[in-house]
Amino acid sequence: MTISRKQQICLDETPYYHCISRCVRRAFLCGEDKLTGRSYEHRRDWIVEKLKQLDGVFSISICAYAVMHNHTHTILKVDREAALNWQDDEVISRWTLLYKPSPIVDRYLNGIKLTKAELDLFAEDIKKWRYRLYDISWFMRNLNEGIARQANEEDGCTGKFWEGRFKSQALLDDAALLTCMSYVDLNPIRAKIADSPEASDFTSIQDRIRHYQKALEQTGNRVVAATETPEHLVPFIGSEHQDKASGLNFSLSDYLELTDWAGRAIKEAKFGAIPSELAPILVRLNIDPEAWLDSVKCYDKNYNTVIGTREGIKRFTQAIGRGKKWFCASGFSLQIYQTSPI
Repeated sequence: MTISRKQQICLDETPYYHCISRCVRRAFLCGEDKLTGRSYEHRRDWIVEKLKQLDGVFSISICAYAVMHNHTHTILKVDREAALNWQDDEVISRWTLLYKPSPIVDRYLNGIKLTKAELDLFAEDIKKWRYRLYDISWFMRNLNEGIARQANEEDGCTGKFWEGRFKSQALLDDAALLTCMSYVDLNPIRAKIADSPEASDFTSIQDRIRHYQKALEQTGNRVVAATETPEHLVPFIGSEHQDKASGLNFSLSDYLELTDWAGRAIKEAKFGAIPSELAPILVRLNIDPEAWLDSVKCYDKNYNTVIGTREGIKRFTQAIGRGKKWFCASGFSLQIYQTSPI
């Protein structure tokens, strides 16, 4: 049975969510159709540009993304606190980048003094828009509906472009986040349409590598370059013990090296021990190296609605009011953790 979105997302437990959208019937609608020879590759550009636009509107940031030929992956970080602290004018400014203002708000913007009743309606609009601007469903709605309209207009047709609802997956801790990000960034390599992360078009890791290389050329300083991040992506902050609100809790160099090695291992179908010089990030996060690599390789075959420790999944389940009806804590979900099951 389909689980309602409110029972899949709990911002009190985690701000990180992995979202997946697929084209109808998993059709080849975003790449090159080998039967007709027609290329739809430009539609992947549409999706990347739309993600960048929405990052500047919503209080939701992008940790990682991969735009494949028939589906998309995005890992989102919700900053509810920032949205709740916005002034009313900030909410209006952001919302009206996507939608027309309501008649009451339009009167306010035109400098017309509002009556008491109108002020109440104004407050209701602001409250509603503020919530939507940190709501993942509204973010994904704006992403998918816009792309569907463009594609249908180009094809001269109507109807669904995407399958029903997007999937969402709660990532409860840094181990789950690291594993999912590497899985997303390595999608083109696993699909055998790229040989390396830097050659993986329409992915966040390619964005990060290019930005790093450009910063390195300009500064000549690897340390400074490693702190540079594309504007539309959540930055790495370099330490597992820094404030979560400021960025991703591992360093860019560690992430790139580890993901690059995993990509080569997947491409060459060689799954030996992770080299000791690459393992520290896993050791710090208490992740079993061999299990981590296997999890990245087989992530899509063992999809779970919530990824985390057994204790974390239990807390998440209780927080969303499912009582004793736990989300399934599969062996895959738990194998990367070196903690004992309860």
